[in-house]
Amino acid sequence: MRGVTESYDDSFALLEGGEADVILTIPNDFELSLIGDSPKRIGIDVNGINAMKGGLGSQYMVQLVMQTFGELQREKSVVVSPDLFTVQNRYNPTLDYKHFMIPALMIMLLVMICGFLPALNLVSEKEIGTIEQINVTPVSRLSFTLAKLIPYWIIGFLVLTVAMVLAWLVYGLSPEGSPGSIYLAALLFVFTMSGMGVTIANNSSTMQQTMFVMFFFVMIFILMSGLFTPIESMPTWAQWITYILPPRYFVEVMRSVYLKGTMFIELWPNYVALAVFAVLFNSMAALTYKKQA
Repeated sequence: MRGVTESYDDSFALLEGGEADVILTIPNDFELSLIGDSPKRIGIDVNGINAMKGGLGSQYMVQLVMQTFGELQREKSVVVSPDLFTVQNRYNPTLDYKHFMIPALMIMLLVMICGFLPALNLVSEKEIGTIEQINVTPVSRLSFTLAKLIPYWIIGFLVLTVAMVLAWLVYGLSPEGSPGSIYLAALLFVFTMSGMGVTIANNSSTMQQTMFVMFFFVMIFILMSGLFTPIESMPTWAQWITYILPPRYFVEVMRSVYLKGTMFIELWPNYVALAVFAVLFNSMAALTYKKQA
């Protein structure tokens, strides 16, 4: 029992701040209304960030309230209406997971196209032996790297656009906010993934080695970036790890713009984080690529 407040807003502030997990709202003259034909409804609000904890909490609260009603029924012959409780999901009322998952799944397309494929392309040059021929040409490191990456950047944006169009045509899902905010975040994320892929390719000798390393990072991205599991429901140590995962920030941008219509000014920390990652990974890619004269 965390406390009793005079208003629902005060209780909800405690719920949002993480100081309480469940709010039990008892309306005025509730006990008196049980005697009449139209009893008032009790409200139970549960923090659903941790789905398991929220589900158990709501079940326990319903059992406690029903136990109290059972005592009233025995003492005062009060008949409890079977529809006294109703469940209302305020964030996703229809429990349609597609609205939550589709924006985030688009991110994995960019990870594979702009990070995975360029890395394999560069390493294949090493295995075939053509990289040695390129190294003795006057082509600069920047020109060579851009020639390898720009086609994948273009394809990545085309695929992202097609995915957004399909989400609208098939699922009726369109961004509530500005599509420009999505494309700006996608641009920074594409640079980040490309730099990461080039860095891995520069330190790999075979395509198999590159695939194993990339799959290692892709699995971490899928499991810990908030794609399937909400970050807030992870252990504290895992939440700290997510801060060094670039997809975390893009997932937040995509869902915020798609579902809430969040504006750029409210998401600027995510854009700054993606820009920092882009500079970091591309600097590493430039330093690890050795062009022999």
